[in-house]
Amino acid sequence: MLYSALIFGLLGSFHCVGMCGPIAFLLPVDRKNSAKRVLQLISYHLGRIFTYSLLGLVFGIVGKSLNLFGMQQQLCIGIGILMITAILIPTKLFNRYNFSKPMYKTVGKVKNAMGAELKKKNSGTFFIIGFLNGLLPCGLVYMAIFGALATGGAWEGSLYMFIFGLGTIPLMTIAIYIGNFITGKVKQRILKVIPVFVVIVGILFILRGLGLGIPYISPSEMIAVEQISAKHGCH
Repeated sequence: MLYSALIFGLLGSFHCVGMCGPIAFLLPVDRKNSAKRVLQLISYHLGRIFTYSLLGLVFGIVGKSLNLFGMQQQLCIGIGILMITAILIPTKLFNRYNFSKPMYKTVGKVKNAMGAELKKKNSGTFFIIGFLNGLLPCGLVYMAIFGALATGGAWEGSLYMFIFGLGTIPLMTIAIYIGNFITGKVKQRILKVIPVFVVIVGILFILRGLGLGIPYISPSEMIAVEQISAKHGCH
C-alpha cells in the first residue's frame, strides 16, 4: 500500500499549495543566490518530511501493538471505513464535530512559533519552519496517518509518511518559486478528484483487511501473518 502514500502526497500537495501556500510564499529564501536558495528549500522540505516520518513512527507503533493482538485485519477494515465515511459525511456536519478543534490552542502556538521563525534567516530556520509546517492540521495528512497506522509497524509507518512527504515536494517547490500557479478552475477539478481517490484507497484497505486471496490487493497471507503475530504476542 506504499503507492497510496505517494499518490496521497502528490494529490495532497495541490491541497497543500492552497492551505500552506501562504507559508511557502513567505519563506525568507535567498532570491539572489540560487545555490543557497536550493539548500534552504531542501532544509524546509526535510523539516516537513521529518515531522511526517515521526508521526508515521508513532502511529506505526500503535498499529504494531494492535497487530500483536491479532487486530491487523480489523484495523485495515476500520481505517477503510473511516476514510470513506470522512468523505461521505456532509462538510457542515464534519466541521461541527471536527476532532481537530480541541487542538486549536496548540495550533495557534505552532503558528506563532512559525511566524517568529519566518522573520529569521539563520541556517536552522528553514528546517524548523518545515518541522512546524508538518504539525499543522490537514485532512490529507490525517488520511496518510490512517495509512501509516494500518501498516502495523513502526518503521513501516514511518516509511509510509516519508513517501507521503516526498510526494508533496514537487508542487510545493514550484509554489515557492513562482507563487500560486494553480487557477481556480484547475483547483476545483483537483479538489473533486481527491475525495474519489480517498474512497478508492478506503476500499483497497477494506479489501486488504478481508484477505480474499487477491494478489497485491487482498492477500490471504495476511490472515496467517496476523495469527502468528497474535501467538507471539501471547508469550
